[in-house]
This record gives sequence, structure tokens and C-alpha cells, in this order.
Amino acid sequence: MRWSVGLIPDLTGRRALVTGATSGLGYQTALALLRKGAEVVIAGRNPDRVAEAARRLSSETGRQPDVLDLDLADLTSVRAAAEKAIASYEQLDLLINNAGVMATPLRRTADGFELQVGTNHLGHFALTLRLMPLLVKAPGPRVVTVTSFMHRTVPRISEGDLRGEGPYGRWDAYGKSKLANLLFMYELNRRAGDQLTSVGAHPGFAATELQSSGPRLGGANLEARVLSLGTRLVAQSAAAGAWPSLYAATKRDLAPGSLIGPRLMEWRGKPKVVQASRAARDPELARRLWSWSAEATEIDLPTS
Repeated sequence: MRWSVGLIPDLTGRRALVTGATSGLGYQTALALLRKGAEVVIAGRNPDRVAEAARRLSSETGRQPDVLDLDLADLTSVRAAAEKAIASYEQLDLLINNAGVMATPLRRTADGFELQVGTNHLGHFALTLRLMPLLVKAPGPRVVTVTSFMHRTVPRISEGDLRGEGPYGRWDAYGKSKLANLLFMYELNRRAGDQLTSVGAHPGFAATELQSSGPRLGGANLEARVLSLGTRLVAQSAAAGAWPSLYAATKRDLAPGSLIGPRLMEWRGKPKVVQASRAARDPELARRLWSWSAEATEIDLPTS
């Protein structure tokens, strides 16, 4: 039997935190989890947008999500969000690291890191490790890290890429941030695999605001319009784009370290297990990235 949202098991009594849940994939992920009975926390950097997303989710499901202020481009905000969650909840069953930025001009995070790698990878790296006290209290906790097929466009990532050193390309930096997501997913599984299940997901080509927001930020309005039109013509819906994340989050007996993507050429369709690039599966590169990230964010898993 092919997977469908209807096959998601009852999630009553389980708590999920979804980053970037004000629109697009994150919103659709939170919506489906609420409908299946989960207690959902939606996190985002704009309090007004988070509140409005919570209102719409409540209207659609009859169930009220919690909200959490979280700016992944500011490690102080990440620390404060994690501390608030730890003070508010007894455990966390699902963490879905979904938020991201795409193809932005060269910008810096509050801590001086290149914006795309800093937001998409370092922010989620720090958030996950700071939420470990909640995750380890849950029975069978799971962390889903959302990546992109664009991780296949880059062969490597270096420590200098975290700071945007050297020539900068918007799409190159995005690909590196998505490669970093997968390297983190696999290394988290190796380092904390006895405490949680770490898996990945990518949406294929899904219609969200993400494709045009980066070019628009850089003033490339024509590119933004072309990308927006192409997205509407070719991409699957945001609801369908969320299927891999939902499958990765809720499929029983999913092997640790699995990557889930769309069935049809990994662009669209029902979710299935797919294979990451060779670079993403390089354990030595993953270990180096973990070390660089731990130094950059000033947090690491305790060693035994």
C-alpha cells in the first residue's frame, strides 16, 4: 500500500516542534500533525506571522498550537527559544528542522556567519543540541532535518563557507547549506543514535515562497517573478511537498539515517527512501563539519 497522510498513526500525547511553520512546508507539516492529535509548537522569527499562523491552524483543525519566538540567524535567540521550551514542556517527541532561506545575496547572521549556512544549518544545529534534554525524555524521539535535492550541486563544504569567505554565489551557498543539513543529520545519528532517531527529508520541487524570496531580497525582481511563475507552472503543492517530512517524522520502523524524497524523479509525488550524494555520505566530512559547527555555536553533545 502506498503511503498517504491518512496512514499517519494517531499522535495523541506526542509533542512536535516545527521550525518555519508560518507558511509553506512548515505550515502544512504542522497542520497534518495537529489533525493527527499531536501537540504542536510552531516556531518562527516574526511574532506577528507566527501568531497569525497559529490562528489559521486553530481555525482549520479546532486545535490550538503553541508558539515559540525563534530567529535561527541569531544564536542568542536560539538559546532563548530552547530555554523557554525546556521550561515549558516535559519532553519533545518530534523536532522538525524545516525553516530556511534560499539564494540570498551575501548577508551575515547576527553572529557573523554567512546567512544561508548560518540559518539553514548552524541555527538548527544549535537548536537541536540545546533541545536534547527534552528529546531524551521522550520514548523514541525523532529529529527530521529538511534538506533539498540542491545538496547534489556542490561537492564539498569548508570551514570558511560558514563565514562566507572567498567568492560568493547565492545558489552555491544554498547548496552548501543543504549539504550541511545532511552531513549533520548523519553525524547526529552516529553520535546520538542510541538516544534518538535522526532522519532527513527533501520536498522535491514544491510551491512555496522560498524560491522567490531570496532573489527579491537582493533586488533581482525579474528573477523572482520568473521563479515564481515557473514554480506555479511546474511545482507540486506545498501540502504535497510536506509529505516527505511527514513520512520521515511518523513512519514506524523507519531506519535511522534514512533520507525521504518524492517518488517521481525526486521532484514530485508520494514519498520514498532516496539516496543522498556521495559528499553528504562522507563520514569524515561530517565529523569535520560537526567540529566546526560546535566551535561556531559553542555547544556540543557531551562525550561519554
